[in-house]
Parts: sequence; structure tokens; C-alpha cells
Amino acid sequence: MSLRKGFTVRNQAFTAPELSAGLYLVSTPIGNLGDITLRALEVLAGCDVIACEDTRTSGVLLKRYGIDRPKVSYTEHNADRRGPDLLRQIEQGSAVALISDAGTPLVSDPGFRLVQEAATKKLPVVPIPGASAPLAAMVGSGLGTDDFRFCGFLPSKKQARENALLELAGSPSTLLFFESPNRLAASLTAMASIFGPTREAVVARELTKMHETFYRGSLESLNREFSAMEKIRGEIVIVVSAAVKSEPDAPDVDAQLVDALRTMKTGQAASQVARTTGLSRQDLYKRALALKGPT
Repeated sequence: MSLRKGFTVRNQAFTAPELSAGLYLVSTPIGNLGDITLRALEVLAGCDVIACEDTRTSGVLLKRYGIDRPKVSYTEHNADRRGPDLLRQIEQGSAVALISDAGTPLVSDPGFRLVQEAATKKLPVVPIPGASAPLAAMVGSGLGTDDFRFCGFLPSKKQARENALLELAGSPSTLLFFESPNRLAASLTAMASIFGPTREAVVARELTKMHETFYRGSLESLNREFSAMEKIRGEIVIVVSAAVKSEPDAPDVDAQLVDALRTMKTGQAASQVARTTGLSRQDLYKRALALKGPT
């Protein structure tokens, strides 16, 4: 097998094997540059072109390992123009590596359309597994890994965020969210209100980096902790434990409705309690109206 340009790890030089034509989805570190895999380095060093979310950010990683391959920017803003060109290169026999700024491509990053179009054209698509912030947060949280759901970023608008959380309130899965430092407190406030203040959660911050921290507790306690912080920094993943469904008695259902009605409209309160109890939303709506009394 012929060999071509390689890479360097701790002053030891390696050669990269010739790659067959295809689209290679290469996972990159989410913080600690040592988390790159040898296979990922072989692909990055052996490909014909690297499509980057940001060529400057990716340049730091490539320089660390002595990789000098042609780079192009591929983002949601230039996908219409750059995507067809990358696919054409693959059709002509090139190996194209797609990387995001950090982690696994296509996980809350650009690239989905490119993979979809490559598959439609029956071009090879080759995932190169590696670092993933949601998975790192989940396995470090201790909140359950058998059944989980990645929910990405919540909407920035308050009402849309609450509606999204209402849809997830009764989910039997561990829930994973990306969140920005500026919106963390607002999201935790909404989660405590809609999921319930005692629901267990973990806020994972700066994963794999020097200041990696796992904050553990109930949504209520985490909400208090982060709401009191003057400044929140770093990249964040929120992990929320799965909902535990039970058959509540009538007083318990009424208590849940009364609690929900403090912060929600009647329909929203009925929807939330329906998701957490499995009871009929229509029946709960009627009960909520009765609990509110004449207006």
C-alpha cells in the first residue's frame, strides 16, 4: 500500500495510508487536543482536502500534529456553493475530510446536508468516531446511560423554550442539552418549573479542559447556584435524569396542577401534568379549571 504525507505525535513521525475516495466525518477533540485518535490523524494527514467549520480553529489542531493539508471553509452560510464542489471532488476520486470546530461533526454543527447529498449520490460516507461532549457529560453524570436523548440547544425565546421543555417533561430518557453560559440560568429556571424542582440534574462545564467541573444536584439547587453567579464561563452540557412515572392519587394530581398553575396557563399546566402522570390532558384541563375557580 502506497504511503503519503503523515503526522507527528510526541516527536515521532507517522505516515498516512492512501485513502479511497469518500466523505470522512472526523471527530476532533472538544478541548483537550490529546483526545484525537490515531485513525483520525491518519485520515486528516492522508486526505486530499479538509472541510472545516472554521479553518483558523482547526489550524491549531492540525499544527499540533504537523498536518499540512489543503483546508476549505464549510459552513451553513456557504454550503450551497461549497457543498457541490466537495461532492464533485469525491466523484473525481478525492478523499474529503469533514471536521467541526470541536467534537463529532453533525452534532449541533453544519454538515448534515452534505452527508445527505453524498448518500443520495451513493458516495462513500465514513464516520471516524471520537470525542463527543454529550456522551462525555452523560457518562460522567451518573444519571443513567441505558436510554438517553440528545436535545441540542433549547430555543432562545422564553415561550418557545418552555414549549420545548413541556414536550420533554414526561420522557423516560436521560436528557442531554447544549447551553450557552448566558442562557444557563434561564434554562435551569424553566427546567425546575416544568420538570419539577426535585428532578436530579448535572451541569457539565468545560469538559476535558483544565477547569472541567461537574455540578450535581436537583434542578432547584442548581438553579439557585448558577443564578447567584455573577459570571458564568465555558462550554456547557446539561444532563437531566429521566422522568419517573407513577400512578398518583387524586390529591397528588391536584397538588401538581396547583403548583403548575402558579407559573403556567391552564393548558400548559394540564399538558405538563399529563406528561408526568400519563393521565388524560382533557380531564386534567377540566380539573385545572375547577381548581382555579371562577374568574
